[in-house]
Parts: sequence; C-alpha cells; structure tokens
Amino acid sequence: MLIGLSTAFIILLFFIDQWIKHMVVATIALGGSHTVIPGILSLTYIRNDGAAWSMLAGQQWFFLVISVAALLVMGWFLIRYRHNWQYEFGLAFMIAGTLGNFYDRIVNGFVVDMFQLDFINFPIFNFADSCLTIGVIWIMIVLFLEDKSEGSHV
Repeated sequence: MLIGLSTAFIILLFFIDQWIKHMVVATIALGGSHTVIPGILSLTYIRNDGAAWSMLAGQQWFFLVISVAALLVMGWFLIRYRHNWQYEFGLAFMIAGTLGNFYDRIVNGFVVDMFQLDFINFPIFNFADSCLTIGVIWIMIVLFLEDKSEGSHV
C-alpha cells in the first residue's frame, strides 16, 4: 500500500467513524437504545469521557496526551514501513481509530459510543474503537506470521 493510499484509507475510515457518530447523535436520544439484531446488537448512544468500562473517567488530558504520543509513534512507523503494505494496512486502521476518538475528545470533551453487544457484558464502543482493534490484531498476525516464517528458515 503506498503512503498516499494509506492516507486516503485513514481519511475514509475517519469520516465513516464521524458519520456514524453524527447519525447516532441525530437519531437516538442520549442513553436511548435501538435494537439492530435482537439479542445480539443494539445501538445505544452514550457519551464516554473515559476508556473502556469508563476507566479513568473525566481524565481527558490524559487521553489527549496519550493520543498525541500514539499518533506520533504510529506516524513514524507508517513512514518507516511505507514499503510494507501489511504494516501500513494495520497502522492505517490504528491511526484512523485514534484520530476518530481524539477528534471527539477535542471537539466534544467526550467520545460518542454506540455499539452494544447484547449477548455479553462488554463496554459500548464505536467504529474508531473497532478500527483500533482491527489494526492491532492485524499487526499481531503479521508479526506472528513473520516470526513463524523466520523460524522455519533457521
């Protein structure tokens, strides 16, 4: 993936995240819920000023500092591995997710969350959180496969 393509992908994911959040805020009352798939998935509009399970609630400064540091590190890795599409792909997801929640914290003072898994006690999350998770899992798989292939050549 070329760096220009990964930048376009980051922008696309960011705008999808912001569009979903806008639609939820515009159509669901704060604290309200709408069942999408009974017993599996609901859209529930909450404002989260913490992390998962509201850890460190109200500590926006902490999340802003961590986000800036993470974006700098991921940006460096994106440039460093610009010729390795597997790393670029994972980093693009991670950067987009970080940017989506960072933007919310700057503009709103909280993150808009909406996806509720009804079959498990799990924090309500958003598209940006999903992007972060996908990116981390993707990078872990790439590292695992690289390590495995290097081990077979020894």
